[in-house]
Amino acid sequence: MRIVLDTNILVAALRSDRGASRRILLAALDRRIEIAVSTAPMMEYEAVLTRPEQLEATGLSADETSAVLDALSAVAKPVVCWFLWRPQLRDPADEMVLETAVNGQAHCIVTFNLRHLEAAGKFGIRVVTPPAAWKEISSHEKK
Repeated sequence: MRIVLDTNILVAALRSDRGASRRILLAALDRRIEIAVSTAPMMEYEAVLTRPEQLEATGLSADETSAVLDALSAVAKPVVCWFLWRPQLRDPADEMVLETAVNGQAHCIVTFNLRHLEAAGKFGIRVVTPPAAWKEISSHEKK
Protein backbone atom coordinates (compact mmCIF):
# COMPACT_ATOMS: atom_id res chain seq x y z
CA MET A 1 0.00 0.00 0.00
CA ARG A 2 1.53 3.30 -1.11
CA ILE A 3 0.26 6.46 0.55
CA VAL A 4 0.94 10.17 0.59
CA LEU A 5 0.69 12.00 3.88
CA ASP A 6 -0.71 15.49 4.12
CA THR A 7 1.31 17.71 6.45
CA ASN A 8 -1.47 17.73 9.05
CA ILE A 9 -0.90 14.00 9.59
CA LEU A 10 2.73 14.49 10.56
CA VAL A 11 1.74 17.37 12.82
CA ALA A 12 -0.73 15.10 14.61
CA ALA A 13 1.74 12.20 14.72
CA LEU A 14 4.39 14.28 16.44
CA ARG A 15 1.98 16.05 18.79
CA SER A 16 0.43 12.88 20.19
CA ASP A 17 1.75 9.39 20.78
CA ARG A 18 -1.80 8.11 20.52
CA GLY A 19 -3.98 7.88 17.50
CA ALA A 20 -3.87 6.67 13.96
CA SER A 21 -1.52 9.38 12.68
CA ARG A 22 1.28 8.19 14.98
CA ARG A 23 0.59 4.54 14.08
CA ILE A 24 0.79 5.36 10.38
CA LEU A 25 4.08 7.23 10.82
CA LEU A 26 5.55 4.31 12.78
CA ALA A 27 4.35 1.82 10.17
CA ALA A 28 6.09 3.88 7.50
CA LEU A 29 9.30 4.09 9.51
CA ASP A 30 9.15 0.31 10.04
CA ARG A 31 8.60 -0.14 6.27
CA ARG A 32 5.27 -1.85 6.81
CA ILE A 33 3.71 0.63 4.39
CA GLU A 34 5.21 2.70 1.61
CA ILE A 35 5.14 6.46 1.82
CA ALA A 36 5.54 8.41 -1.41
CA VAL A 37 7.04 11.88 -1.10
CA SER A 38 8.34 14.53 -3.44
CA THR A 39 10.52 17.52 -2.69
CA ALA A 40 7.73 20.08 -2.18
CA PRO A 41 5.82 18.20 0.54
CA MET A 42 9.07 17.28 2.28
CA MET A 43 10.02 20.94 2.39
CA GLU A 44 6.60 21.81 3.76
CA TYR A 45 6.86 19.09 6.41
CA GLU A 46 10.11 20.64 7.59
CA ALA A 47 8.88 24.23 7.43
CA VAL A 48 5.73 23.47 9.42
CA LEU A 49 7.15 21.01 11.93
CA THR A 50 10.08 23.25 12.90
CA ARG A 51 7.96 26.32 13.61
CA PRO A 52 8.46 27.42 17.23
CA GLU A 53 4.84 26.74 18.14
CA GLN A 54 5.04 23.22 16.68
CA LEU A 55 8.29 22.46 18.50
CA GLU A 56 6.71 23.62 21.73
CA ALA A 57 3.60 21.50 21.13
CA THR A 58 5.58 18.37 20.25
CA GLY A 59 8.23 18.82 22.93
CA LEU A 60 10.89 18.06 20.33
CA SER A 61 13.89 20.14 19.39
CA ALA A 62 14.47 21.23 15.80
CA ASP A 63 17.26 18.64 15.57
CA GLU A 64 14.98 15.86 16.87
CA THR A 65 12.26 16.88 14.41
CA SER A 66 14.80 16.89 11.58
CA ALA A 67 15.91 13.41 12.64
CA VAL A 68 12.32 12.14 12.32
CA LEU A 69 12.04 13.72 8.87
CA ASP A 70 15.41 12.29 7.84
CA ALA A 71 14.24 8.84 8.91
CA LEU A 72 11.02 9.27 6.96
CA SER A 73 12.93 10.45 3.93
CA ALA A 74 15.21 7.41 4.14
CA VAL A 75 12.29 4.97 3.91
CA ALA A 76 10.05 6.94 1.54
CA LYS A 77 9.62 6.27 -2.16
CA PRO A 78 10.97 9.37 -3.86
CA VAL A 79 8.61 10.87 -6.42
CA VAL A 80 9.59 13.17 -9.24
CA CYS A 81 6.63 15.21 -10.38
CA TRP A 82 7.06 15.05 -14.12
CA PHE A 83 3.53 16.23 -14.73
CA LEU A 84 1.76 19.04 -12.94
CA TRP A 85 -2.00 18.78 -12.88
CA ARG A 86 -2.81 22.30 -11.70
CA PRO A 87 -5.25 23.70 -11.03
CA GLN A 88 -7.38 20.92 -9.54
CA LEU A 89 -7.96 22.14 -6.00
CA ARG A 90 -9.26 25.26 -4.30
CA ASP A 91 -6.17 25.62 -2.11
CA PRO A 92 -2.98 25.90 -4.18
CA ALA A 93 -0.96 24.62 -1.21
CA ASP A 94 -2.70 21.24 -1.53
CA GLU A 95 -1.77 20.84 -5.20
CA MET A 96 1.67 19.44 -4.31
CA VAL A 97 0.08 16.67 -2.24
CA LEU A 98 -2.17 15.67 -5.13
CA GLU A 99 0.67 15.87 -7.66
CA THR A 100 2.86 13.68 -5.48
CA ALA A 101 0.07 11.12 -5.19
CA VAL A 102 -0.63 11.09 -8.94
CA ASN A 103 3.01 10.99 -10.04
CA GLY A 104 3.87 8.49 -7.30
CA GLN A 105 0.96 6.18 -8.17
CA ALA A 106 -0.31 6.29 -4.60
CA HIS A 107 -3.33 4.29 -3.52
CA CYS A 108 -4.49 7.02 -1.18
CA ILE A 109 -3.83 10.36 0.43
CA VAL A 110 -4.16 10.47 4.20
CA THR A 111 -5.43 13.79 5.55
CA PHE A 112 -7.82 15.36 8.02
CA ASN A 113 -9.05 17.70 5.24
CA LEU A 114 -11.00 15.36 2.97
CA ARG A 115 -12.81 18.19 1.16
CA HIS A 116 -9.56 19.92 0.25
CA LEU A 117 -8.38 16.95 -1.81
CA GLU A 118 -11.62 15.67 -3.29
CA ALA A 119 -10.26 16.05 -6.84
CA ALA A 120 -7.99 13.05 -6.17
CA GLY A 121 -10.90 10.81 -7.14
CA LYS A 122 -10.51 11.94 -10.76
CA PHE A 123 -7.16 10.15 -10.72
CA GLY A 124 -8.40 7.02 -8.95
CA ILE A 125 -6.79 8.03 -5.66
CA ARG A 126 -8.79 7.72 -2.48
CA VAL A 127 -8.65 10.40 0.20
CA VAL A 128 -9.00 8.99 3.69
CA THR A 129 -8.73 10.03 7.31
CA PRO A 130 -6.04 8.52 9.54
CA PRO A 131 -8.44 6.12 11.31
CA ALA A 132 -9.71 4.77 7.97
CA ALA A 133 -6.16 4.43 6.64
CA TRP A 134 -5.00 2.69 9.82
CA LYS A 135 -7.92 0.26 9.64
CA GLU A 136 -6.93 -0.65 6.09
CA ILE A 137 -3.24 -0.95 6.98
CA SER A 138 -4.07 -3.17 9.94
CA SER A 139 -6.28 -5.44 7.86
CA HIS A 140 -3.48 -5.89 5.27
CA GLU A 141 -0.99 -6.75 8.02
CA LYS A 142 -3.25 -9.49 9.37
CA LYS A 143 -3.34 -11.29 6.02
